[in-house]
Amino acid sequence: MKRFVILALCVLLAGVFVLGCTKQSGGSSVAKIGVAVPTADHGWTGGIGWWADFAVKELEAQYSGKVEFRVVHSANATQQVSDVENLASWGMNYLVILPHESAPLTAPVKQLHSKGVKVIVVDRGLTETDFGYVNLAGDNAGLGRYSGEWLSKTMVAEGLTNYVVMGGMPVVIDTERMNAFFAEMDKESSLTDLLGADKYEFANWSVQDGLRLMETFLQQYPRIDAVFCQDDDVLTGVYQAIRESGRGDVKILIGGAGSKVVYEYIKDGDPLVRATTLYHPSMIRDGIQYAVDVALGAKSDSFDSAGSPTTVVIPSALIDKSNVDEYYNPDSSF
Repeated sequence: MKRFVILALCVLLAGVFVLGCTKQSGGSSVAKIGVAVPTADHGWTGGIGWWADFAVKELEAQYSGKVEFRVVHSANATQQVSDVENLASWGMNYLVILPHESAPLTAPVKQLHSKGVKVIVVDRGLTETDFGYVNLAGDNAGLGRYSGEWLSKTMVAEGLTNYVVMGGMPVVIDTERMNAFFAEMDKESSLTDLLGADKYEFANWSVQDGLRLMETFLQQYPRIDAVFCQDDDVLTGVYQAIRESGRGDVKILIGGAGSKVVYEYIKDGDPLVRATTLYHPSMIRDGIQYAVDVALGAKSDSFDSAGSPTTVVIPSALIDKSNVDEYYNPDSSF
């Protein structure tokens, strides 16, 4: 089968991008889809990398001869810029990217878009919004809302009153989650935030910071009924601190994201961990599938010519004993 290769050169920063589109006879195309993700700096990003590799292997088998993939895992923003340049030189038509940091990746991605690459940005958006790409985002407000709804109702039903709260980091998505959480908790006047009304400490989405903070809270407060950890890595550290302390007053832990460890607690009927909320790293698979669907005509590519990003939100959900088996993947790294 004859192939015709169209090459276009564009200068980005100090690098050269070579863009290509491989055509089969009859006008059909073999789409080249580049996937750029961070390497693991905590459990969730580790899950992103695992799900990216898993999805590509699965989709390569499903769409053999129609799409080609290349996945790069970058340790920092500088390396991710370089890795995206290499994907351009490979000749990708579509870029699926979870930016290591939004600001340093915006100019390279925008330049690629101007040269014909269709872009799917997963999770965090870019800092410029005057060009067309899909921003496939998680439901941060939903994570907070479902957590607050479930925790407040459960605490009231069980006669519990005192709780402490851990956030992630001082960034926009964290604020969205926490505002939605407190909006639900504040509906129940019997519940008391021990840190002060709508107050919380940052645990940096870290197992170790969750452990450290919970050790501090256990020293400060003689009775803690419940902990909103916001993140399942943080919950893992909090769980360890409680077990090591020997305290029996804590009755409920609820995290967020949907880690394999927390799913297993729920599956096993652990009395402390009965629910979590969805913000799962498998969203990178959704981004890759979106690119495949556009490439094969199952989804429109009109977003590419729009003057601003098209946002698609992946809904959150409450995960408990009733539905955990639908989400649990024993092979996942997170």
